[in-house]
Amino acid sequence: MQVRSAGVLLHPTALPGGFGIGDLGPSARSFLDWLESAGQSVWQVLPLGPTGHGDSPYGTTSAFAGNPLLISPEDLVADGLLAPTAVESLDEKPGNGSIHRIDFGRVDFGAVRDQKERMLRESWRHVRSNASHQALAELEAFADDDRRRVWLEDWTLYAALKCRFDQRSWTDWPAELRSREAAALADTARDLDAEIRFQSWVQYLFHRQWGRLRSEAAARGIRLLGDVPIYVINDSADVWARQDLFALDGEGRPSELSGVPPDAFSEDGQLWGQPIYRWDRMRKDGYAWWLARMRVAFERADIVRLDHFRGFAGYWSVPASAETARAGRWLPGPGAALFEAFAAGLGEVEIVAEDLGVISPDVIALRQRFDLAGMKVLQFGFGEIDSPHLPHRHNQHAVVYTGTHDNDTTRGWYDSLDSDSRHRLHEYLSCDGSDIAWDLIRTALESVARMAIVPIQDVLDLGSEARFNTPGVAEGNWTWRLSRLPSGEEAGRLGRLTELSGRLRPSKSDTAEAATSSDAES
Repeated sequence: MQVRSAGVLLHPTALPGGFGIGDLGPSARSFLDWLESAGQSVWQVLPLGPTGHGDSPYGTTSAFAGNPLLISPEDLVADGLLAPTAVESLDEKPGNGSIHRIDFGRVDFGAVRDQKERMLRESWRHVRSNASHQALAELEAFADDDRRRVWLEDWTLYAALKCRFDQRSWTDWPAELRSREAAALADTARDLDAEIRFQSWVQYLFHRQWGRLRSEAAARGIRLLGDVPIYVINDSADVWARQDLFALDGEGRPSELSGVPPDAFSEDGQLWGQPIYRWDRMRKDGYAWWLARMRVAFERADIVRLDHFRGFAGYWSVPASAETARAGRWLPGPGAALFEAFAAGLGEVEIVAEDLGVISPDVIALRQRFDLAGMKVLQFGFGEIDSPHLPHRHNQHAVVYTGTHDNDTTRGWYDSLDSDSRHRLHEYLSCDGSDIAWDLIRTALESVARMAIVPIQDVLDLGSEARFNTPGVAEGNWTWRLSRLPSGEEAGRLGRLTELSGRLRPSKSDTAEAATSSDAES
C-alpha cells in the first residue's frame, strides 16, 4: 500500500532573512523544523539553477549548476569560509568592497546579485589566503568527481566568459568562441584560469550547503521534491556547449522556438522562446545529456517533477520568425524511448509528471506506461461540472495541490471567481468562503491522491499580493518573500488536518516500534 504524505511548496528564495533573498542557511533549517512540527514529509522547491533574464527559476543559464544567490553568508562564516568581519562590518554603501545586509521584503535581484558576488569573491580570497585550508582539498575532490565533470568544465568556462564580455549572450561573443574552436577554447581557458577556479568554488559552496540541507531534511523524515524544466534558455552554458543538440541557425540563435498552441486561455497561444531539442540527435547516444541532467536532479532531490510533461509525447514548435505561437505545429517528442533510457540509467526513481493543460491520449498513455504520478489542482476544479480536478475524480497515483507556483493564492483566486464558479465551490465544499484557503487545504489533504502539496501562501491565508508568478506577465514575478516563518499555531492546525487525513509523517519512535513489532512477528 502506498504511504499517504503531505508537504508544502516554498522556493528557497522566498524564505525570510537579512540578505535580500532566502538562502540555504539558518532560515531554511528553521523551515525544516516547522515542517517537522506540522507533520509534513515533503518540501517542494522550484528549479535551483542560476537564473537568466527575468530571474525565473524556469529560465536558468545552466541545467546543472546551482544558483549562487542561494548560498548562505551565515553558514560560510560558521564554516570558516568567510571572515566574520565581512558580514559584521555591514555597510549599505555599494561598491566599497564590504558586505551589507539588504532586506526589501521582495527580492531585488540586481542588488542581491551584486552583494552575493562581493561576498563569494571575498570567501574565495579568504580561503586561498590559507593554502592548506581543508576546503581547497574538498574543492579538488568535488571538481574531479565524474558526476561533476560532465557539466562543470563547460559551466565554469561559460560563466568566466560571461564576466569577460559584460554578461553579453554567447551568440555575441567572437566567432571562434561562439563556434567553440578547440584552440580558442584552450587559450581562453588558460587566460581565464583564475576566474574559472572561482566559478568552480561557487559551485562547490552551493553543493556543500545544499547537501547539508538535504541531510538535515532526511534526519527529520522530510523528502525534497525538486523540479526540472523541460527546456533551457538559449543563452545558457548547455546550448553553447552542445549546439548540436538544439535547433539553431548558423549564428547560434534558435531556428525553432518552444511554446504552446492557442487555447481557451490564450487566443495566440504562448511563445516561450527557448530553442527546441534535436531529439533525433539525442536518441543516437541514448539521451546521454538528459540522463546526466536527471542524475544531478536526483542527487539534489528525492522526487523530481518534470515540468511540461506533455512535451515529451509531442511538442509545439514555432518558427523563430513568427510573432505568435499560432504559427506553430505539433511534432513528436522522444516518447517512451527517453523514459526507457531513464529506467535503464537511473534505476528506480520517483518522478511526478506535470500533466496540466489540454492533455491528449498519447500523453496519458506515456505517463501510465511508466507509472508516473500526475497532478491535480483544486483551483482548476470549479469552472465546470465534474471537472477532473475535483476530488471525486482523483486517483491514488497523483499529487494534489490547492494551487501551484503559477496560480494565484487561494485567497486571491477566490476573490476573483465569477459567481457561477463561486456558487459551485460553495455547494461542493459546503462552505461560505470565509476560510477558503483552509477549506481547500482540508480538501486537498482528504483527497485519495497519495501526496498533497500546499503552497506556503495558503497556509498563511495570504491574498494576491503574495502571488509568486503570473504566466504571460513579464515583470514582477518570482520576487515575493515571507516576512516570517509560519507560527506554531499554523503548524498545529496543518498537523491536525494532516493526521486526520491519514498523511501524518510517522515519528521516529513509531517507525522503530513498527520495525521491532515486525521483527517479533517474523
